[in-house]
Amino acid sequence: MPPTSNEWPRLDALSKRQQEPKMSRPVIDPNVPNVARIYDRFLGGKDNYEADRAAAAEALRLNPDAARCARGNRAFLGRAVRFGAESGVRQFLDVGTGFPSMGNVHEVAQSVHADARTVYVDYDPVVVQHGRALLATDEHTVMVEEDLREPGRVLEQAAGLLDPGRPICVLLVACLHFVTATEDPYRIVKRLMRSTAPGSFLVISHVIETPKTIAAVDAYQGASAPVVLRTETQIDRMFTAAGVELVEPGLVRVPLWRPDLDHALAEEDAARVDFLGGVGRKA
Repeated sequence: MPPTSNEWPRLDALSKRQQEPKMSRPVIDPNVPNVARIYDRFLGGKDNYEADRAAAAEALRLNPDAARCARGNRAFLGRAVRFGAESGVRQFLDVGTGFPSMGNVHEVAQSVHADARTVYVDYDPVVVQHGRALLATDEHTVMVEEDLREPGRVLEQAAGLLDPGRPICVLLVACLHFVTATEDPYRIVKRLMRSTAPGSFLVISHVIETPKTIAAVDAYQGASAPVVLRTETQIDRMFTAAGVELVEPGLVRVPLWRPDLDHALAEEDAARVDFLGGVGRKA
């Protein structure tokens, strides 16, 4: 059971090993399209190169709603974080965070709880560098370099700031569709949630297999990671594997997950956004 005291344990600074870049990983080649930078381009960011812009343009040619999907997914992230914070969670683990953008996790969480703690995780050293400069700006927020395919190492890194005895909101937003069947996304979510306390949340968004997304996958050929399309049943099974129960409204197109705007407008947007999202709670 999580501690009943409202007092936070003393902050445990992350080790020097965690803060240093992993020299074993090569510097990202700007001539190779990178999935984080392509996503950044869709969101209107500037952290991308010509190869990324070309890949994004091709994706938009094949699926004109690709950028709309990215924006809808980003908005879902913000609503899910707010939901977790308003449900009492004050710790957030954002795995596969990508480049900083509007409405970053720690900003949303701290708008509800000023002392909310956030650990951002990404395996891309360029993303990590940007994150440490723009996201990790206070003692409650850190950025670590690690690969979501190694969930044990992710948890080890996060333990420098997050207390596993208290609920954690684990965020896997728009990243599991870069994990292949061989790499086993079900294993990843199960391992991450196994170490969390009751009352924790799992947030997942994932591109769904449709004619439009099948066409757009071609734009990611030769990029830094493949896109793996999955069905609604396959995505839903991730929550089951993690041992969590979906909260209302369940697994839905991301504009329909507790929308801020008029429901009719959300439904209109959802018809064009091929991302499913949901939030599960650990009993």
